[in-house]
Amino acid sequence: MSVSRLTQEHHSLDFASSPSTEIQMEKVLVFIVGAGPSGLAVAACLKHASIPYVIVEHEDCSVSLWRKRTYDRLKLHLPKEFCELPHMPYPSDTPTYMPKEQFVRYVDNYIEHFNICPKYRTLVQSSEYDEVSNCWVIMAHDQVSGLVTEYAARFLVVATGENSEGNIPKIPGIHDFHGEVIHSSNYKSWNHYGEKRVLVIGCGNSGMEIAYDLASNGVDTSIVIRSPLHIMTKGLIRLGMKLSKWNIPIKFLDFILVTLAYFFFGDLSKHGIIRPNMGPLFLKAQTGRSAVIDVGTIELIKKDVIKVFGPIYCIRGNAVEFEDGKTDYFDSLVLATGYKSTANTWLKNGESLLNEEGMPKKGFPNHWKGENGLYCVGLAMRGLAGISYDAKMVAEDIKSIIDSMEPF
Repeated sequence: MSVSRLTQEHHSLDFASSPSTEIQMEKVLVFIVGAGPSGLAVAACLKHASIPYVIVEHEDCSVSLWRKRTYDRLKLHLPKEFCELPHMPYPSDTPTYMPKEQFVRYVDNYIEHFNICPKYRTLVQSSEYDEVSNCWVIMAHDQVSGLVTEYAARFLVVATGENSEGNIPKIPGIHDFHGEVIHSSNYKSWNHYGEKRVLVIGCGNSGMEIAYDLASNGVDTSIVIRSPLHIMTKGLIRLGMKLSKWNIPIKFLDFILVTLAYFFFGDLSKHGIIRPNMGPLFLKAQTGRSAVIDVGTIELIKKDVIKVFGPIYCIRGNAVEFEDGKTDYFDSLVLATGYKSTANTWLKNGESLLNEEGMPKKGFPNHWKGENGLYCVGLAMRGLAGISYDAKMVAEDIKSIIDSMEPF
């Protein structure tokens, strides 16, 4: 079995122009990379401020993660009031927790409303700051026409998101596993698995919900839980987010949520689930790690319908050996091991904004601005609410600079 496709979910940036390649030049004020929710949000905010921009996307559609790389049963994990994009509320009949198909329709309406026209199938090969012209020079390859455009932009917005590429864990023997291995971004539903024994590796919201989808439909399912995590209900998270607007100390809010969660779920340590030392809201604020919102998985774990394992030691054929000495056999592995940013593969001179992992160097709320007109949107690990905040701040800052600068 080969897992090479897991490490090639996005086209590598291997394009190089040949001497015969025609390169056209274009000067723009703002250049946005990415047409996911982050890029669309900042485009709408710039449109609202009458600021021209160009937005490019290497996929053939907007919000490709939502359209192509999410499981069928996905709904927004947070209430709709915390998930709106800037300047356009959801319709009044929108359910509190929106299914992904409805969110995609909202995005399509958003694009139409703000007349956003992304250049799809356009791959950014490189971007670097030119101190002579005081511009960002971006090389972009139209993968349909083959045309290469060199853009000169006063402002550059990194909006490729924190979920650019699936994170593949380094587990000894995983490349030699005898069954199927997929990243959770390629999982759709339980139908594909039938009589197979499946191990879900990863216990975040995606991993827990995929495990539920499999087990509740009769698939023999196990899950790896190797780190402490908070288990919450949707109602508890909504309560915490609403109360946080009242400037109640976060540690007191966490005490309320943890106490209520214990009332709902009981002591989960005997089932292999350990609670972190930090409370759920404080943990999110400090590390970006979210609480797991239970969809029914915990009940199946308590009934031993879903079996819990600790960290993996190695994989030999179909056998998975765990650090506690246990061994079990599986037909399929689902890697619900998260995502990573790929911004540093094409962005040069971005040290003022991003670290080596392609994530903001500064903590929230000052993470979105670098030097020389460089910005990021949607990299603070704060979901759609964070995207909305970032987009508004970036557009406001660009407008204030434009209002005080000489013509470009």
